[in-house]
Amino acid sequence: MKDKAADRSVEDRYTQWKSLVPVLYDWLANHNLVWPSLSCRWGPQVEQATYKNRQRLYLSEQTDGSVPNTLVIANVEVVKARVAAAEHISQFNEESRSPFVKKYKTIIHPGEVNRIRELPQNSNIVATHTDSPDVLIWDVENQTNRQPVLGATPSRPDLILTGHQDNAEFALAMSPTEPFVLSGGKDKSVVLWSIHDHISSLATDSGTQKSPGSNGKSGNGSTVQARGIFQGHEDTVEDVQFNPSSAQEFCSVGDDSCLILWDARTGSSPAVKVEKAHDADLHCVDWNPNDVNLILTGSADNTVRMYDRRNLTSGGIGSPVHIFEGHSAAVLCVQWSPAKASVFGSAAEDGVLNIWDHGKIGKEENGAGAENSNYPPGLFFRHAGHRDKVVDFHWNSADPWTIVSVSEDGEKTGGGGTLQIWRMIDLIYRSEEEVIEELDKFKSHLLTCSGSS
Repeated sequence: MKDKAADRSVEDRYTQWKSLVPVLYDWLANHNLVWPSLSCRWGPQVEQATYKNRQRLYLSEQTDGSVPNTLVIANVEVVKARVAAAEHISQFNEESRSPFVKKYKTIIHPGEVNRIRELPQNSNIVATHTDSPDVLIWDVENQTNRQPVLGATPSRPDLILTGHQDNAEFALAMSPTEPFVLSGGKDKSVVLWSIHDHISSLATDSGTQKSPGSNGKSGNGSTVQARGIFQGHEDTVEDVQFNPSSAQEFCSVGDDSCLILWDARTGSSPAVKVEKAHDADLHCVDWNPNDVNLILTGSADNTVRMYDRRNLTSGGIGSPVHIFEGHSAAVLCVQWSPAKASVFGSAAEDGVLNIWDHGKIGKEENGAGAENSNYPPGLFFRHAGHRDKVVDFHWNSADPWTIVSVSEDGEKTGGGGTLQIWRMIDLIYRSEEEVIEELDKFKSHLLTCSGSS
């Protein structure tokens, strides 16, 4: 009975959300997937035009075994701000595929793709995690386009990063400052690699499309040994992240409820260990690219916590700057906005993707929103377009308020889940002064028009 009631409340929330789409969104593309996807990431922009830009999108396809698992490179037409009409935004069908998303290339992946990360220095190069101890590196532009048919041999990765003693399935990051890769796994270890020398050799090969060998593989598959192995967790490491301004400093979170900061220059033991960062397993972590003191963590205790690395603990227990309570189920993914230092998103098993601004906390208590206790402090937008757990999302750094999100709601949509690309209307996130100024311009324009008639 409870499940039916829960399903009904999800459907009610979704129906209400759908009716508000033309009001809340500047653009929305809804794409029904054939197979579930566990990871979605923006790649490079490949073309700019007047009304839209073309950009690569990386997606995983987790199949049932009737065809191989794949890493998909798609082309997305990203409609520019204030171009899409409201009636166009509202006209989508949950069971159809979006004309804005088109497959460009398919790589047959050895095993399912649990996590994808692109290299900031060259976003044609991506790392993937599968159910194995290795991290796989792909030069996606040079990989051969393959047909995912039953029995097809997997594509060969360009590099294989070794060093884990057990499966490393989710924790994966690439450094913004140098071509360094970071991973965590079931062996409770955090492993660091430099792929600097290999990337330069991949770049020299990039003029020529590698032809697959007799077994249909491409890439040279050479292995890279770990630069460092870091021990300090007591359970599976679920997520890792680099300090945005140093490839030698990074953090990790795990099923031991710990947040650990590391510094490769001082050895392989934790620099700082927060013993009880949350009241349950930690699933995700992100380090603020615009304010390197702030770190976000998300947990199975349904909360997001913001830590200041200058003051992480109090008596050995985590001492967060703020606890964000806006989800009713485990938080799976957190990410800071590239556009504004105080803004971040959090996605959870409750099917909601929340957008927060920690800069609003405290200020809004005396404002108009104070009496509306339905919304926790700092929450300013709820994306409720998914009807089951939102497994991944990614802000678009080329178009900073545009987000791609993916969910496991295949049973409800008759497909393999839902991919959505969306951008809220700018009136929601712009400052009050800017909005008032714009409305004044609009008012004076109306007066001019009526005067001239």
